Amino acid sequence: MSGGLAGGWGARTMRLTHSRAVALMVLVALMWSIAGVVSRHLESARSFEVSFWRSAFTVLALTLALGWMRGPALIADIRRGGWPLWLSGLCWAVMFTNFMVAIMLTTVATVLVTLAIAPLLTALFARVFLHHKLPTRTWVAIAVAGAGIAWMFGRQAFTGSASLVGAMVALGVPLAAATNWTLLQHLHQRHARASAARDPRAGDPSVREPDMLPAVLIGALLSALATLPLALPFSATTGDLSLLALLGVVQLAVPCLLVVTLAKVLPAPEISLLALLEVIFGVLLAWVGAGEVPGPAAQAGGALVVSALLVNEGLALRERRARP
Repeated sequence: MSGGLAGGWGARTMRLTHSRAVALMVLVALMWSIAGVVSRHLESARSFEVSFWRSAFTVLALTLALGWMRGPALIADIRRGGWPLWLSGLCWAVMFTNFMVAIMLTTVATVLVTLAIAPLLTALFARVFLHHKLPTRTWVAIAVAGAGIAWMFGRQAFTGSASLVGAMVALGVPLAAATNWTLLQHLHQRHARASAARDPRAGDPSVREPDMLPAVLIGALLSALATLPLALPFSATTGDLSLLALLGVVQLAVPCLLVVTLAKVLPAPEISLLALLEVIFGVLLAWVGAGEVPGPAAQAGGALVVSALLVNEGLALRERRARP
């Protein structure tokens, strides 16, 4: 039964069109963006305890989800994953831990602006390590988005020592994200080349495309284990635990499983560029739901980021329609 579920999931993934994959990635960005506004309503939980509980609830949600999808095969998948699975898991752990610690140290806008350099890093990593030739429109979009990010960063990110520390902690997230997306793209391309050439080693685990969904579970587990000693003694209230459970399931488990799947359809730089929408969604939610009003610099920079996304996706859609 679990094999059939896994097979069905994979088949649906491969039937995803580019447009549907883009729409799902926008939904992923929206789910990611709720962390800031939710964290502002916590009563007692702080810093590493917030990160621990969110990761712990993510472990629980992913264990149930992947156990339902894979059954006993989940343990075998992890054993066969090799170094790519554990490197991806380490990247997820850094992303999970650093993001939540940073957001408890400084403003939502500061953290999200810092995260928004991920497309620049991803494009650079893909160019250097995968030898990708990016279309001009993508480079232009990244440059425009980068200008918007730089504007916000320069005007409001470093407003004090706490903001500086929070931004430095947050910097680990785009570094880990760029590494992760580039790794996933490399594994997918290696598998595609081996399949196209009908490589006689196709039965070799080193040639088969590894199943990277368990890496999200590994990352959440590593994050929970790393932050547990620093989270003690616990101070979270029942209300805090409810909010952190919401973050663990809706803000982490579900969207992270989706984005690993979407990496098989969308190129790494495009995923990272679409993920910039988290900046806009997150700042708006923190503004409406927690009273963190973004200044003129954040609004101007955000407008540049959204414009870059819309123009890039519009040109990409026109190019696909023009193809025979």
